[in-house]
Amino acid sequence: MWESETESVRGKEFGNGFFSSTKHGFNTDGFQLKGQSWYVATDIPNDLLIQVGDINFHLHKYPLLSRSGKMNRLIYDSKDPDLKRIVFEDLPGGSEAFELAAKFCYGLAVDLTAGNVSGLRCAAEYLEMTEDLEEGNLVFKTEAFLSYVVLSSWRDSIVVLKSCEKLSPWAENLQIARRCSESIAWKACANPKGIKWAYTGKPSNVSSPKWNDLKDSSPSRNQHVPPDWWFEDVSILRIDHFVRVITAIKVKGMRFELIGAAIMHYAAKWLPCLIQDGELQADEMSISSHSNSWKGGFHMIIPGTKDDNLSIQAKDQRTIVESLISIVPPQKDSVSCGFLLRLLRAANMLKVAPALVTELEKRVGMQLEQATLADLLIPNYNKSETSYDVDLVQRLLEHFLVQEQTDSSSPSRRSFSDKQMYEGTHRGNNLNPKSRVARLVDSYLTEVSRDRNLLMTKFQVLAEALPESARTCDDGLYRAIDSYLKAHPTLSEHERKRLCCVMDCQKLSVDACIHAAQNERLPLRVVVQVLFSEQVKISNTLANAITLKDPAETRYQPLITNRKTLLEGTPQSFQEGWVTAKKDINTLKFELDGVKSKHVELQKEMENLQRQFEKMSKPKPTSAWSSGWKKLGKLTKMTTVENHDIGPQISTTIEHVRKPPRRWRNSIS
Repeated sequence: MWESETESVRGKEFGNGFFSSTKHGFNTDGFQLKGQSWYVATDIPNDLLIQVGDINFHLHKYPLLSRSGKMNRLIYDSKDPDLKRIVFEDLPGGSEAFELAAKFCYGLAVDLTAGNVSGLRCAAEYLEMTEDLEEGNLVFKTEAFLSYVVLSSWRDSIVVLKSCEKLSPWAENLQIARRCSESIAWKACANPKGIKWAYTGKPSNVSSPKWNDLKDSSPSRNQHVPPDWWFEDVSILRIDHFVRVITAIKVKGMRFELIGAAIMHYAAKWLPCLIQDGELQADEMSISSHSNSWKGGFHMIIPGTKDDNLSIQAKDQRTIVESLISIVPPQKDSVSCGFLLRLLRAANMLKVAPALVTELEKRVGMQLEQATLADLLIPNYNKSETSYDVDLVQRLLEHFLVQEQTDSSSPSRRSFSDKQMYEGTHRGNNLNPKSRVARLVDSYLTEVSRDRNLLMTKFQVLAEALPESARTCDDGLYRAIDSYLKAHPTLSEHERKRLCCVMDCQKLSVDACIHAAQNERLPLRVVVQVLFSEQVKISNTLANAITLKDPAETRYQPLITNRKTLLEGTPQSFQEGWVTAKKDINTLKFELDGVKSKHVELQKEMENLQRQFEKMSKPKPTSAWSSGWKKLGKLTKMTTVENHDIGPQISTTIEHVRKPPRRWRNSIS
């Protein structure tokens, strides 16, 4: 394992960073700064003036010609034999790096550190101080220090990579940035138990030391090193170098959850006003002055990107957002859904390339069930339509449904969040992803329905996007419809009927049905449907109460549980409006119990009456008198039919004959 910076064996070979050239052209005591000019402390008058930026160097030609190929070409190839002034406008590292290179040419000791080695290495390459002119020249010295000292040290690799921000493209061409990134990636992927070098990130109960204190803060063997120990050190890098480090770490095979956590840590540091939780104003296009910003030269070039009306800071922030989107691991749950939605909000505000926005929307759709209402309320930055971007939520919902269909076709693919959901069923959190998204969509519709500019078509499309099986109860959808009707009182009767068609009256709870029956904003036809569906439910309840032993457990217990679960996501203002409805339903339940008891009593009385009727309907024994009278009645009927055409005298006689027996029978009875 790598050793601490203070005990690097390879660093000792370089004399702790001090070196000088092997040959001395002049006897000098050093350089002296007078105002904006450097002078060599020697008795020999200078014959060459070199200007680097605003600093002038009064030097001699011979020491520079002996070690710099560029100086040889400039002086000997010049047509002016008396050339005494040279201007370097694009020298990497600036006047600081040239000062060290000049001291090396004069044989003075140069202190190499992690902070100046990259600039000096690029300056040596610019001045062509190679081995062709002198053995052990500046290119060799700085390259050896980078390879044997810097790359073996965690802290020095970070510092050198940070210093490369001002050295583009020289640091890229000389592979300094790539080698430092590879070194950082290797050490970040190391086993935390074997870490012996210093780092900035410390556990929460230990204060983080400054860079100056890192030499004495190496972790001891007994100290626990957290897996995110490298987050803080890597987060100081510019976005292009951070992307390079994260890409190298991915190749090394680090866990995607840890990579996602590092990306979120970086975003929280560089995009505090965009990524952190909190309200974001729709017209906030400039970044606050206290936020960290970088002014490097790196910009990701993406076709179709518009820079209109964007400040320099906003462009830098857009570059960070675009880069973070491109390096988010593709695995689900690598970063939180809330972070992705806040990143999407920043992308829309900063006008990120459409291709990256589409990719980010797909990522959000993969884990939309984890989102919250606050994260989903993304402002519409077009300022021409609704306050919130309803079309964006519609696209997110479409991506979610596509992902759900893909997951259902391959049962082996089960994410970590799904496992957590199944493990939490015993605690009551047994909703599947579609049901959770349905609740989220209903809450979102309730919130955006207050916008008077929201078209009814968009409301309907978003409400009907989910399949019917996703909603076991339509109370949330009813609240959204009622809120929309309240905010849009000018809707016609036909439009209100169309809007209410997205709701299934049979899926409303008792509380919602009572509220809907008294809601004057609903069409009359919908109110009738609600009352009819409630009557059917009551009839079914009565039927179950008669046939089941314990109807309270089988029928009402799931209803109460559903209502409690439903009220958890109900706004407080809407719950207060249903207090009276709750009292009414309790009274209705009490009366229903009385009706059931009366029904049982009536059933018993009916059974008694049925037994009495059966006793009375039993056949009685017949006497000779009754049988004789029956025969006489039959004979009389037959005689009347046969003699129908005989005159009224015969009929009168027959009637006279029949009357006495009738009186006698009545008297007997």
